[in-house]
Amino acid sequence: QVQLVESGGGSVQAGGSLRVSCVWSGYRSRTYCMGWFRQAPGKERQGVAALQRVDVEAVMYADSVKGRFTITIDTARNTLYLQMNSLQPEDTAMYYCATTARCNIWSSLSLEPTDYSYWGQGTQVTVSS
Repeated sequence: QVQLVESGGGSVQAGGSLRVSCVWSGYRSRTYCMGWFRQAPGKERQGVAALQRVDVEAVMYADSVKGRFTITIDTARNTLYLQMNSLQPEDTAMYYCATTARCNIWSSLSLEPTDYSYWGQGTQVTVSS
């Protein structure tokens, strides 16, 4: 059973930075299709960043976070990271990491929640103005 556990959320002022982490267990593949998502109260869950490592590594970002957020992976530590800089109040949300076992050379990078089957419980990020 794949399990994902996020941590590192917190409260910061606008312009500040945070790094959230996601530790996984039970994932046996050597290919990685993972993503960070966020959900604010009353809004739908949206993709923030995605990473795919099959033969080469590729990343994708939502337009709203390009140039501010960076997704990275450390497979030796079973950890996915999201470095968030220049945070703004509109970044306030619960942040989730996700993965899928369907990850191969035919897979495409995706920011669609429906393309992921395993989810963590989330970590709250609050940005004050």
